[in-house]
Amino acid sequence: MRIATWNVNSITARLPRLLAWLESSGTDVLCVQETKCTAEQFPADELRELGYEAAVNATGRWNGVALLSRVGLEDVVTGLPGGPDYEGVQEPRAIAATCGGVRVWSVYVPNGREVGHDHYSYKLLWLEALRNAVAADAAAERPFAVLGDYNIAPTDEDVFDPAVFEGATHVTPAERAALAALRDTGLSDVVPRPLKYDRPYTYWDYRQLCFPKNRGMRIDLVYGNAPFAGAVKDSYVDREERKGKGASDHAPVVVDLDV
Repeated sequence: MRIATWNVNSITARLPRLLAWLESSGTDVLCVQETKCTAEQFPADELRELGYEAAVNATGRWNGVALLSRVGLEDVVTGLPGGPDYEGVQEPRAIAATCGGVRVWSVYVPNGREVGHDHYSYKLLWLEALRNAVAADAAAERPFAVLGDYNIAPTDEDVFDPAVFEGATHVTPAERAALAALRDTGLSDVVPRPLKYDRPYTYWDYRQLCFPKNRGMRIDLVYGNAPFAGAVKDSYVDREERKGKGASDHAPVVVDLDV
């Protein structure tokens, strides 16, 4: 089974590339983030023509997540149980389902904006709720993983220059501690360094030629429990999909399982 995660930065803008990538990559399950559409605008018909069912949690604007599967889509949970509101709204940042016997979550962790901002506090509360929500599945014997855009670089090696990010979100001790607490439920990073590149980043800003200069961050992660990690046969960041006109600012992260 091939499982991937990809922040598409607008599924409407990225639809031709998404459909082409699904066909060429042979992906069975895709966790999507930042759909930037309503559930009614989601391109379910186009995806169904390729053989994919879709579970969607989206209300428009800047957030939205989805799960695409051609190996089944069962026991869907929409939203983060016990998750905090932001400005009185439960943002669409999580969705879970069982696909071909593997339980997966697609998550889009809040950005945090800047240290001290209300959104930063919200980010930490959201991560705590995520930890509580997945703890039982993480400890289970069924393969389970939380995939998505975590908006956190786990270590200094996961950013192109730690000095550039000093004092900013994505790298603070509190965010990394929240990530470590999530792993402590029984999850591990199943896309280890090094891969096919010394610095396998997953996100590069559109500005200042960040992608050609490889000034990136590794913030799109796949955290799996022991049965999931034990089934991993290969993993990689598809940098090619970040190239060219109309690309997302994130690249897909792909994991192959023997299940």
